[in-house]
Amino acid sequence: MHIFGAIEVLEQAGIQPDFIVGTSAGSLVGALYAQGKSASELREIALQMKASDVRDIRLDKKGFFDGQKIEDYVNRLLDDTPLQELKIPMYVVATQLKHGQKVVFNYGNTGQAVRASVSIPSMFIPTDIAGLEYVDGGLVSPVPVNVARNLGADLIIAVDILAQPEHTETHHVWGLFNQNINIMQQRLAQQELQYADIVIQPDIREKAHIFDVSSREKIMQAGYIAAQQQLLNIVQVLNNKNIGSSQQLQVLD
Repeated sequence: MHIFGAIEVLEQAGIQPDFIVGTSAGSLVGALYAQGKSASELREIALQMKASDVRDIRLDKKGFFDGQKIEDYVNRLLDDTPLQELKIPMYVVATQLKHGQKVVFNYGNTGQAVRASVSIPSMFIPTDIAGLEYVDGGLVSPVPVNVARNLGADLIIAVDILAQPEHTETHHVWGLFNQNINIMQQRLAQQELQYADIVIQPDIREKAHIFDVSSREKIMQAGYIAAQQQLLNIVQVLNNKNIGSSQQLQVLD
């Protein structure tokens, strides 16, 4: 939800992306934004979302959340618009489980692609798409700067919403699980963030996921503050690259 606040700042500044790349929770936010949802509409969606809207418990040897509710939730908000028909081109990053390959979806069922991208292994049952299993895109590209660059981005704004490992509690099983993910993702993110033109990093001390619907206002405010702090740099980069505020700006997460 930190991304909602960052989008609000960019919208107020008249900055709109030519395309969006999203991984994990950012794929959900990106899809909604790509369909034309305004910052105020995104904020309202965040405040109204209930855990029961996106959480479906299913006991299975591969996980205990099914993910179908996330798929249905996204498609309902988008009126079942497929990825290739969203108003802003949208690219969703997931991990193909069998070979550990990074996969980028830009065609087909939007909700299903988002479901795959947020499916944390062992927590979620992998998402089956055309006979292959997919899991969280954050395993291979938590902040997909390289994907945006390979797609031809001239200017990349990366929104890094990864938790800071040093603040994660590790005295219980869930904390240990989070810490393992945090350490892995932070190292991967650092490798890609060096290639972003602008990095927006909200102060995140605890890992949040799509099911975390507490303290939403505080979380969105953190994203807003971090984006505000980078706004002058964004304008300067735009000017230096001679890019208009409505051209070639990529919002990532």
